[in-house]
Amino acid sequence: MHRLVLVAKQAAASLGCTGPGVCRGGRKDMALRCAASLAAGRQPRCPRLPRPAREGTVRWSSAAKASAVKINEKASREKILTLESMNPQVKAVEYAVRGPIVLKAGEIEKELRKGIKKPFTEVIKANIGDAHAMGQRPITFLRQVVALCTYPNLLDSPSFPEDAKKRARRILQGCGGNSLGSYSASQGINCIREDVASYIERRDGRVPADPDNIYLTTGASDGITTILKILISGGGKSRTGVMIPIPQYPLYSAAISELAAIQVNYYLDEENCWALDVNELRRSLNEAKAYCNPKVLCIINPGNPTGQVQSRKCIEDVIHFAWEEKLFLLADEVYQDNVYSEGCQFHSFKKILYEMGPEYYNNVELASFHSTSKGYMGECGYRGGYMEVLNLHPEIKGQLVKLLSVRICPPVSGQAAMDIVVNPPVPGEESYSQFIKEKESVLNNLAQKAKLTEDMFNKVPGFHCNPLQGALYAFPRIFIPSKAIEEAKAHKMAPDMFYCTKLLEETGICVVPGSGFGQREGSYHFRMTILPPVEKLKILLEKVKDFHIKFLEKYA
Repeated sequence: MHRLVLVAKQAAASLGCTGPGVCRGGRKDMALRCAASLAAGRQPRCPRLPRPAREGTVRWSSAAKASAVKINEKASREKILTLESMNPQVKAVEYAVRGPIVLKAGEIEKELRKGIKKPFTEVIKANIGDAHAMGQRPITFLRQVVALCTYPNLLDSPSFPEDAKKRARRILQGCGGNSLGSYSASQGINCIREDVASYIERRDGRVPADPDNIYLTTGASDGITTILKILISGGGKSRTGVMIPIPQYPLYSAAISELAAIQVNYYLDEENCWALDVNELRRSLNEAKAYCNPKVLCIINPGNPTGQVQSRKCIEDVIHFAWEEKLFLLADEVYQDNVYSEGCQFHSFKKILYEMGPEYYNNVELASFHSTSKGYMGECGYRGGYMEVLNLHPEIKGQLVKLLSVRICPPVSGQAAMDIVVNPPVPGEESYSQFIKEKESVLNNLAQKAKLTEDMFNKVPGFHCNPLQGALYAFPRIFIPSKAIEEAKAHKMAPDMFYCTKLLEETGICVVPGSGFGQREGSYHFRMTILPPVEKLKILLEKVKDFHIKFLEKYA
């Protein structure tokens, strides 16, 4: 405050107030206001006053200005949180699916809305598996039950079928105050966990499932990161290593970076339809033992971004490897309903583990994950999911529940949506025929688009696309000429990022470069979803083909 008074006196002097009783006509008040403006870093707006005959032009003294600047410098101190002071693990996180190429697509969308001319009229975001955003229709029964749970007054409406009302009432009875707006237990609503256990038993041919081993989650991602949190420990060479497939879904590398764990890559065999080879697992594990403690093995089946569906024999080999090497298994099975190729079948790790006998079933620690976001449902926004965790140490089970309790509970509306995935209409119920018709329509349509994408990509010079056995994506290998690679280096970009950026700028098609998922040195890919409607997908594929041919000609 004393500084402000000093500045005010100096300002008053500059306005002709040189001593007590000399300031007249409000000059002192004006001086205080002007000084306050200076102190706050604003340009003072002082009314022009009649010039004192002896003073000439009014000027601020240099002392007044210097004092105000010092006050302003103190007011705008340095930020506590900067790129240098932030958590380095968070800074290391990368998530290509929503990375720089997607931000660029958003900028182009804004330009199109402003009327800026482009060689295209819309951006097609083929970067992410967001089914409803791509036009897929919701499953009626699922939405009916969630609507009834959200607004229970509808339970009296004749517009809703009785089987939907029955499920809604059961879910609401499990909610505090019979309301979807109440918190649930941290592990999830008990009756929904019971339904998940029943679903797993039906899926796996009556293999027993215990609701106490079921944890409802905020999508599968929440479950995966939660399990990784309790698995990662140690420092230096004893720091936990997490084995992940390459190519991988970037959630894994992002979580590993955030938790300061050690990423241990094992490569899928592109020449053999992205198969998982246990010999490659062993190579990766043995090399990693020199710099970390590998104790987690992650499997994605069906694969993302690669779309392979693992055979029963492959799963048996992986389980035996995990048992032999004492590895904790994580089975990401969110695409279990998305299997298209003839001769391919989804086998859960839990089922195969059980069938391999008690030596395996009673010892191998396994966490399996599922979600409302994929399959035939495509309900990404509800963030519903579950994990089943087997053979967890009793004391660790308590630690897991404690960790889950920190986030209170997963979204209860997402839990309700998950319940309908695992407890759909059955034959004899009034909604069954419509439900099965909608489900089969979605899956048959996806199978058609998987084959269409594979066939069209393999007709493009410089493209190679393995069969899309399952999941929601194509991951073709693309040839990039050496001149284009040199230009990419000049722009400090990965060659496939350069390629995808050019594709976006010239066609409006947004895909994710393979470098965001990992790939063998010297190979280049991109991931593209097959979710757009068939006619739009055909146009998209033709545009990619035309672009690639021009790209090869330009950089030949």
